[in-house]
Amino acid sequence: MTRRPLPDERRPANDGPKAAARNRAALVAAAREIYTESGVRAPLSAIARRAGVGQAVLYRHFPDRATLALAVLEENVRQIELAAAADGTDIAQVLGVLTWHQTESAAFVGVLHADEAGSHSGTPAYALTLAQRVERALRRHLPDGHRLAAAPDDLMIAVSMVSGAVTGPTREQRERRALTAWRLLGVEVGAVRPFEG
Repeated sequence: MTRRPLPDERRPANDGPKAAARNRAALVAAAREIYTESGVRAPLSAIARRAGVGQAVLYRHFPDRATLALAVLEENVRQIELAAAADGTDIAQVLGVLTWHQTESAAFVGVLHADEAGSHSGTPAYALTLAQRVERALRRHLPDGHRLAAAPDDLMIAVSMVSGAVTGPTREQRERRALTAWRLLGVEVGAVRPFEG
């Protein structure tokens, strides 16, 4: 026999757009973690499991692997931009956020190497755009006379050099190598952590 709900019983509220936004954010965060652990070819099912959603939800937000990877890269850049826009921020603090993303996201490192010269050798347009956004965010706080401001290309060449040093099987090793690279370049870096607005 089918039980009919009593008049005062209600179904759980459907969060609609709130749940969609939460699920998307969880998927991006899970993808960043999984990519760091297993690389960008990791199974999408592992990302859905880590995010606590079904694969149908994953595919609703990200129809293929490329759109999910791009969402992670976009979020990395957005975090750097938010750090640069925060009150009282200086170049060392923004470089700390940048360095956190360098050590957390292997795919992000490749984007940071994108430059105008790369545009003639097959660098995707989105990579160039993201690299330019990172450069603009950093330049907002780059004071005159800073060692990364000596020549127009110095800033992003230094970022690429540090990115190249970010290797190692653990996050701790990658962070240690990144900080060593900044130290060898004579650049002060703030706390290596994500931006927490």
